[in-house]
Amino acid sequence: MLVGVPAEVKDSERRVAMTPDGVRELIVHGHRVRVERGAGEGSALPDADYAAAGAEVVSVDAAWDAELVVKVKEPQPEEYARLHPGLVLFTYLHLAAYPAVADALLASGATALAYETVQLANGELPLLAPMSEVAGRMAPQIGAHWLEAENGGRGVLLGGAPGVRPARVVVLGAGNVGWNAAWIAAGMEAEVVLLDKRVDRLRWVDQIHKGRIMTIGSNRGAVERAVAEADLVIGAVLVPGGRAPIVVTEAMVAGMKPGSVVVDVAIDQGGCIETVRETTHSDPVYRCHDVLHYAVGNIPGAVPHTSTYALTNVTLPYVVELAHHGVAGAVATDAALRAGVNVVGGRLANPVVAEALGAVAGDPVELLASA
Repeated sequence: MLVGVPAEVKDSERRVAMTPDGVRELIVHGHRVRVERGAGEGSALPDADYAAAGAEVVSVDAAWDAELVVKVKEPQPEEYARLHPGLVLFTYLHLAAYPAVADALLASGATALAYETVQLANGELPLLAPMSEVAGRMAPQIGAHWLEAENGGRGVLLGGAPGVRPARVVVLGAGNVGWNAAWIAAGMEAEVVLLDKRVDRLRWVDQIHKGRIMTIGSNRGAVERAVAEADLVIGAVLVPGGRAPIVVTEAMVAGMKPGSVVVDVAIDQGGCIETVRETTHSDPVYRCHDVLHYAVGNIPGAVPHTSTYALTNVTLPYVVELAHHGVAGAVATDAALRAGVNVVGGRLANPVVAEALGAVAGDPVELLASA
């Protein structure tokens, strides 16, 4: 199969969907790979490394002229015209948060699989996990930066100082993002409160961190109290494939300390804080109710070298599977990959995504067979 790897065009997105080692793996298995010229430069992966691995280093048009295109982020408006029947696209889509992307994919007739909805039988999201870990680990350092007075924050050091209370960091959600955020914030010697509805998950965190992270069962009253006392709130609530629920209302934000900070990592699923709107790496924050809001939709793009390797580690086996068997053959035997199918021939194929968009999903196997 001919696999294309175009450069990312989203604001300040420097990741690339495949490393040279990933290219080499596909070549060894008998496939061809086209990588857009300069696609890896932002991740410190030069064209020469891709060429040495066996890739054809080509123009953007040639990179998209492939049977299977692998990306990092959802298609941007300037890429919609490249979507067409017969194309298989494998990338992060987050269609519940980006209905315009869903409309473009449905109109194009392309087949699209989303990294974030590939789901194992135990509920794990293997292709979302590494980027969740990166974003979670970055969130406290992002919050620490914007809490500095020079950057508009209330002038609080996350770890405090001898004789001075540290910042209070409130993390909403104890999944991969939230647990990693709480872990790093605790390592920075902040006072950390982690909220989640799943007591078993909180019990697991408590056993690992032995009380260093305060765990609290999440409900409306608990969230209200925690947010009111916070210097930094990190939103990390996830509904796989669906829109994130609003956990922090505008009234709660209005009651926060002046100069405090919110970092909503759930923004690529619509955000879990009512006052957030998506921002970019080039314009990352805005102030609302005297609270700084950071809601960049591609946080791991700020550390592209690390993120590109972490992403390729988990996506490559699925890319190889798709290249070997085609979409229909791969999803017929791989239930996890079947859950990743979002769009086929103008129809939605994932029930959670479809529900979030107010539509009804078809069966992916049947849709692929008819396509």
